[in-house]
Amino acid sequence: MGGASASDVVPVSVVIATVGPASRIAACLRSISECNPRPDEIIVVDQSGDEAVHAAVADFLRAGAKLLTSPVRGKSPAVNLGIRAAAHEIVCLTDDDCTVERSWVEAAWTHLSDHPESIVTGRVLPGGDAAGVASLVGLEVPRDYTGQIHDDVLFGCNMACSRSRVIALGGFDYRVELVEDNDLCYRWLRAGQQLHYDPSLLVWHHAWRSPPELERQFRGYARSQGIFYAKHLRHKDLGVVRFLVRDARRAARGVASRIVHGHREWPDARRALPAGVIGGLITGWRRFGPRGQPAETSTWIERS
Repeated sequence: MGGASASDVVPVSVVIATVGPASRIAACLRSISECNPRPDEIIVVDQSGDEAVHAAVADFLRAGAKLLTSPVRGKSPAVNLGIRAAAHEIVCLTDDDCTVERSWVEAAWTHLSDHPESIVTGRVLPGGDAAGVASLVGLEVPRDYTGQIHDDVLFGCNMACSRSRVIALGGFDYRVELVEDNDLCYRWLRAGQQLHYDPSLLVWHHAWRSPPELERQFRGYARSQGIFYAKHLRHKDLGVVRFLVRDARRAARGVASRIVHGHREWPDARRALPAGVIGGLITGWRRFGPRGQPAETSTWIERS
């Protein structure tokens, strides 16, 4: 049976959204339960309805694991529910296909104790073939992004934040679909908030998708990025235009790479950008228009 180690406990909540399988969330929970110190609570928000997932979470009850079930599909609603339900002001987020470094909770706790108004993010290294993981960052020196404007320096699978401040900003916006962390990054920095990168905050993102599955994911990310741009353009915020230009350059480099290197086994995310971003802009322009989707309203049910 999984469970807590003999380590100290700190008043930190961890939130993880999952759609299964049980083996994936179990590996994630095991790594968190082995942190020293470990968090006081680990909130798993399940959208699978799979009893095997529920049983896997139950194995870690002694490590502070709790299960919420969400009737609303999507990572953003699930994470928002977990953040709202968290008992502590310091909240750490990771994904169910990640495992964390033993010092992960301590790094988050230390950073947020020193900088309580900040969001901190950190390294995301590959667990397996790096080509099979969509998003990685290995920068080994700290960075302070406060006062700058970015959309791609916050990694939702490895971050810690102030619960109340993220809620005050509206949390993650489910309407931008797969790039909710990019949207939060942009809104957070535009609001003048502190965003730090600390390499001691470390997770491993495990490769499990096949090349065709990863290609579909890249197409989804590109489309969602276009939706994100449309959201802010609809609000007459031209700050995202430079990111559109950046993506056009990335797409051109992707085409050049294909010409030089030919077809490769693993897909190139840059090649999904042109069609994906354009399609997302069209979808997002409608979605964020006068008759578009409202902000998130959802409920949560606690499972005993």
